[in-house]
Amino acid sequence: MKTDILIIAAHPDDAELSMGGTIARLTSNGLKVGVIDLTQGELGTRGNKNIRKRETETASKILNISFRENLKLKDGSIFDNDLNRKKIVEKIRKYQPKYLFAPYFNDRHPDHIAASKLAKSAMFFSGVAKIKTAADKKLQGIFRPYKLFYYMQSYPFAPTFVVDISDFYKVKMESVFAYKTQFYNPESKEPQTFISDPKFVKYLDARARFYGFQIGKEYGEAFYCEELIEHDFMNLLKRN
Repeated sequence: MKTDILIIAAHPDDAELSMGGTIARLTSNGLKVGVIDLTQGELGTRGNKNIRKRETETASKILNISFRENLKLKDGSIFDNDLNRKKIVEKIRKYQPKYLFAPYFNDRHPDHIAASKLAKSAMFFSGVAKIKTAADKKLQGIFRPYKLFYYMQSYPFAPTFVVDISDFYKVKMESVFAYKTQFYNPESKEPQTFISDPKFVKYLDARARFYGFQIGKEYGEAFYCEELIEHDFMNLLKRN
């Protein structure tokens, strides 16, 4: 099952918060985008894994995501080990994405850092023939995505490129607010968290405006690549 983009996220809502506008732009251009959430976010202060599952389904529909899976790794215990790496290798070989996206490798949340390392190692070993994996009782062939791109979460970085999401910012925020338990609600009785603080949404808006301004647009999302890429990211995706 070949796809264009595969996004690795530590928790439900990570993909929407970090690159929801880019996802909306990609899917609106007919590209197939899938997400692999590593955990169910069960350590989250607000909500629970069942509620977050329903919220994730709603957000995925808003962004027109083609498929979304949850590996159900233990929240707070994402490690770059053989077992976890093999699970992601299986997904890379199954979906054969042209491009892989993962969290930037430095962040305030340890799970984001671990997911970044895990995604990078899985991408490499998905192309190693002596790493054997199977799906539906059939041996999988090797496959390695063309590039790995990192998306921004809590900590900023100097981006390799910025995607114009001006026409898709409202869709992004609609997908973010699908996670009703996680963000500011004056009627909520649950404890306040880093992202439920009303200033967090203002920060998201300011960041999108900042990176949009850097490229002469209204809103933007920043990405980093450890390798050189062509300037026009969207056209690059369409060609490959």
